[in-house]
Amino acid sequence: MAKKKLTHVDADGRPAMVDVTGKPVTAREAVAECRVRFPPAVAAALRKGGMKTAKGAVMDTAIIAGTMAVKRTHELVPFCHPLPIEGCRFDLAWHSENVLRIECAVRTTHRTGVEMEALTGATIAALTVYDMCKALSHAIVIGPAKLLAKSGGRRDVGKARA
Repeated sequence: MAKKKLTHVDADGRPAMVDVTGKPVTAREAVAECRVRFPPAVAAALRKGGMKTAKGAVMDTAIIAGTMAVKRTHELVPFCHPLPIEGCRFDLAWHSENVLRIECAVRTTHRTGVEMEALTGATIAALTVYDMCKALSHAIVIGPAKLLAKSGGRRDVGKARA
């Protein structure tokens, strides 16, 4: 098995953006999730109130914030390439009584993948949920955030959704 090496480091060990010029243009997708754990009383209040707080509709606002973050990932993460985002989908649903699961799926046709965009979308959506609910409790916990799947590049991970 070949030894793995970091991709964002040049021959002199300095940080560098990966040159994707020689990579083929392919359809690429990544799916990531982030979870938000609420204290039981807060989760019950949110469910009873239709996921609305004094700041507004929690899930709708999280989707908007997450989508904006997906499109701006290259401005937030230093070595991410700006990408034409062709699709961005969010699924927010209760995973358990107290845990909200936020899934973000991102698609593009390009020379590099969208894993960072999917992870950024899911985590910013989670941060937005926290922001909209923090008046109810500061004991809300965000995470874990993780990549569920990616496809279209040199190697696939997990099973991406079409």
